[in-house]
Amino acid sequence: MRILLWLALIIAPCIAVAQMDYVYIDSISVQGNKKTKKSIILREMLVGEGDTTSLAELSALMDRSEELIMNTGLFNLAEISFKAWEGSTNKVHLLVSVEETWYLYPVPIFELADRNFNVWWVEQGRSLQRLNFGMEFAHLNFSGKKDRLKISAKYGYTRKYALSYSLPFFNKAQTLGLSAELAFLRNREINYSTTDNKQDFYRDGENFLYQRFRSDLALSYRPRIKAFHDFIAGYRQNRVDDIIVQDYNSEFFLDDRSFQRYFLMAYRFTFDQRDVRPYPWKGSFFHAVLEKDGLGIFEDRNALTFWSSYRRYLPFGKRWSLGLEANAKYSFIREQQPYNDNRAMGFGNQYLHGYEYYIMDGLDMLMGRSALRFQLWEKGMDFGKAVPIKAFQKMPIRFYLSLNNDLGYTNDPYTARLNPLSNRLLWGGGIGLDIVLYYDKVIQIEYSFNDLMENGLFLHLNLNI
Repeated sequence: MRILLWLALIIAPCIAVAQMDYVYIDSISVQGNKKTKKSIILREMLVGEGDTTSLAELSALMDRSEELIMNTGLFNLAEISFKAWEGSTNKVHLLVSVEETWYLYPVPIFELADRNFNVWWVEQGRSLQRLNFGMEFAHLNFSGKKDRLKISAKYGYTRKYALSYSLPFFNKAQTLGLSAELAFLRNREINYSTTDNKQDFYRDGENFLYQRFRSDLALSYRPRIKAFHDFIAGYRQNRVDDIIVQDYNSEFFLDDRSFQRYFLMAYRFTFDQRDVRPYPWKGSFFHAVLEKDGLGIFEDRNALTFWSSYRRYLPFGKRWSLGLEANAKYSFIREQQPYNDNRAMGFGNQYLHGYEYYIMDGLDMLMGRSALRFQLWEKGMDFGKAVPIKAFQKMPIRFYLSLNNDLGYTNDPYTARLNPLSNRLLWGGGIGLDIVLYYDKVIQIEYSFNDLMENGLFLHLNLNI
């Protein structure tokens, strides 16, 4: 009995010291969230009420939780601090302070119809006929649950009417979400084929040559902070004027068809651990999509396509970061695809620096890009009452220099005879000035080269609206 008492006296102080190395998250308060529900903010945090965590790790968990809250796109500022700390029990009360951004965007639409600014400015001669205008109502936090509602009516080059809504969580565990979209589009001009890796267009000043209807319904599953699963079902119905099939491209929908309709199913997986999504400095990102177009109900479409993208961001020193990116496409069904469904490189973010004026169609694609970046300057600007909307009165602004280097290859077994940049290795690169406004508005001004000995000044915009 005496031995047991001595052991208790020796072990008890050790246990007490060990307990002091951990803290208990007793409660979490949130302030500044006038619209956003508290549960949406707490869902993004790596610590929650009732958690016990290492005292040594608590500061890093709080910093990363701030980044995750900011990555929702709902806030201009997010800070986590200690509101109270009970020393005898190591119970902690955390305070999350947020400053909400502007959620409602009833803004006029004024946008380019071309793939990028450079194509419109140089190749299309800044034509006003290639502009879209109209009105879009976008609410980025409709009910305070991070749900997005968009209604748009667009005229000009493309006439488009669209309605979309996404609800990230509808169950108590905040793991399941829903989204839906309807859209109807039509054009008097159509890109009917690709020659010399440039788009061929035909315009009719009176008639609509190209009409599309699409609908999508998606179920999302987010079991953890970093992982996203989406299950998508959709329907597509497309029509072109008979003149396109008869005189310009009989393979636009394949087999001389001027009408196309099909159902699709897709699975999309995303694993995101970037520090800042609009302009990452460290972390990684993986995205993959497996899509089956044509489910046997109609015979107009038959494709099974896999897309993937992996990005890694490696900071070193205080002002340097290396961004690495790999993108791939693979078509499991090897038969020829309709022209407009045969995209590989040249659209959206799937481009090589220096090749902004070209597109590369094909069944398969592999692309690698790298960017060595240096933080040049950082400052916060306060416009005060000169800007009536409070969310825009304070504007952080950052400038970066970048050195870009890209490689890409497209496999096009059916139309490569018309497009010499297919089925060969391509290189592009150059230098750039990246400007980040607020938290998520990115402007990139780049001077790029390619292995065709071409060079030029290019502009890329990402406003995240």
